[in-house]
Order: sequence, then structure tokens, then C-alpha cells
Amino acid sequence: MEASEHSLVMNAIKPLDPSRRCYRMIGGVLVERTIKEVLPAVQRNKEGIEEVITRLNEALERKKKEVTEFEAKYKIRIRKPDGEMKDESGKKEGNAQGVLVGPASVSE
Repeated sequence: MEASEHSLVMNAIKPLDPSRRCYRMIGGVLVERTIKEVLPAVQRNKEGIEEVITRLNEALERKKKEVTEFEAKYKIRIRKPDGEMKDESGKKEGNAQGVLVGPASVSE
């Protein structure tokens, strides 16, 4: 959402006169600057936000892969609330080979 907000601001101030006054919030303080000074800073912030989003998505994919490998290594199957188990073969096994993990119980 912040990246899209930065894009909206950039699109709104690009066509304006670079010497025109504008206000920018920096650390909770509103400062007066010119568009010529603010536009590059907003672009850098947007690029930084996009870079962070990319790194977080890569980290998420790595963690998903780690969880999948962990589940396969220890034969963990997730039990769904309706009693079915998440399993590639789609069948329920009666023997006790592996660990079944169910949803956390709600205690009041």
C-alpha cells in the first residue's frame, strides 16, 4: 500500500513547477520543501520499499520450502478441522507412522 501511495504522490507532483512549495512528513514532523527537493526523495523511498517487499517475498518462499521439507522429513501431516488429513495421496492411513498435528484448541 505504501508503494502505491508513493506512486500516487509522484504522479501528482511530477507535472507541477519544480520551484513550487510542498510539504512532506518526515518522522512525524511536517517540513516545507520544494517539489524539486521532494520528488527524488519520494522516488528513493519507493525504490527502498519495493526492494524490501522483494526481499520479504524471497524470504517467505524460502520459509515455505523449509516447512515443506521439514514436513516431508518428519512425515508430518496437517489434520483439517473436519477430520481429513492433508496428504498428497489423499488416503488415510491407520498405522502410526509420523506425527499428526491438529488445530490448536480454544480454551476459555
